[in-house]
Amino acid sequence: MRLVYLILSYLAAPFFLGFLIWRGFHSRAYWARFGERFGFGGPRLSTPSVWIHAVSVGEVQAAAALVRALQIGYPGVPIVITTMTPTGAQLVKDLFGDSVTQWYVPYDLPGAVVRFFDCIKPKLAIVIETEIWPNLFNECGRRGVPLVLASARISPRSVVRYRWVVSLFREALSHGIVIAAQSEKDAERFRSIGAHPARTHVTGNIKFDFELSPRVKADGEKFRRDHAPDRPVWVAASTHENEETQVLDAFDRLRKRVRDSLLILVPRHPERFASVGQLLKRRGYTFARRSNGEAPSVDTEVFLVDTLGELSEFYAAADVAFVGGSLVPVGGHNLLEPAALGIPSLTGPHCYNAEDIAELLIDVGACHIITDPASLAAALEDYFRNPDRRRRDGERGRKAVRDNRGTLDRLMALLGPLLVEPPAAKPAAGPDYATTPASD
Repeated sequence: MRLVYLILSYLAAPFFLGFLIWRGFHSRAYWARFGERFGFGGPRLSTPSVWIHAVSVGEVQAAAALVRALQIGYPGVPIVITTMTPTGAQLVKDLFGDSVTQWYVPYDLPGAVVRFFDCIKPKLAIVIETEIWPNLFNECGRRGVPLVLASARISPRSVVRYRWVVSLFREALSHGIVIAAQSEKDAERFRSIGAHPARTHVTGNIKFDFELSPRVKADGEKFRRDHAPDRPVWVAASTHENEETQVLDAFDRLRKRVRDSLLILVPRHPERFASVGQLLKRRGYTFARRSNGEAPSVDTEVFLVDTLGELSEFYAAADVAFVGGSLVPVGGHNLLEPAALGIPSLTGPHCYNAEDIAELLIDVGACHIITDPASLAAALEDYFRNPDRRRRDGERGRKAVRDNRGTLDRLMALLGPLLVEPPAAKPAAGPDYATTPASD
């Protein structure tokens, strides 16, 4: 099975390369640091590091509190953070500057993985949520590097697929990988595919322990006072292609009933900022662009936030949030940010990226599912006309976030023994980390 995976990995390499080139035509950031995707050209460390993999923006945000706890508790240990996306890499830079080393995670090719490990010299590997990389995991086993899957989860429909993939590194899973699962159901699913019971723990979801800058709420309130003090304001956040059209259809309906409402529109990907601006022009909206230093006036209908890293401020400025990636089959984005700020949220039916969080917030009444522009407009109008309900639902979300914090402390308790006394490297054929040596 492993030989088949290796052959498929090499056959897929040209497609990985083509994908990067294609994405680069939309966002030049995909062409930057190209060699890192294959284990070349990244920063080399002289001392062993803690490696944290956070695939994109949501996982980087989730890892932020963990990174700071490690920096405080183990100040002499370098931290390497890998991402897959340029937006994730940019957020690492924004949050941590030069206090961490940032790499793009290499594609799961044996040679690329070996070169990457030679550069960063990991003494501990932490993967946020459940990114499965068989060759990376095998290399951890080959070098005796403890591997922790933090906030690990498996949906019921993914168990069969994971069972097939796990066959590629089953011995490492059963002996050498620590599972810090989000829930007891997730832990049981990991055990069912071969995780060692003694190494499988329930710690919760680290996303609840995310940090908001103390300035966020004050900055959002100031923006609201300065630019829309007496207007109903809603934010459509992290929207995708074919989703802005539905959002604007809902806004057209809403404006017939709530005429002075302001939409703050925040597309997900920078490469789409220009096309969303063109969409607003075609539809005849009066709009202002954040990137031009503009701000909403009394005549502004849509405020286009075509910048990065400011979404939290605009959540704090809004009455209601629609969280995108959910009216199209992307899987939805982070519902916890508006909840932590006491802002009720709306989501489309495609919110499977974080089903447990969506279910929790829906169950307590802090989030509601809408299915189309008509239901989105109706839900917004209801909130605008019922401020007491809006505040009540927002407070329910804030309480849900507060009540589910604590994962970071439980995770740090698992990591402590692995950091204080790093285990000696085990041979490739040893009982705990039996793997096939990687080669080009």
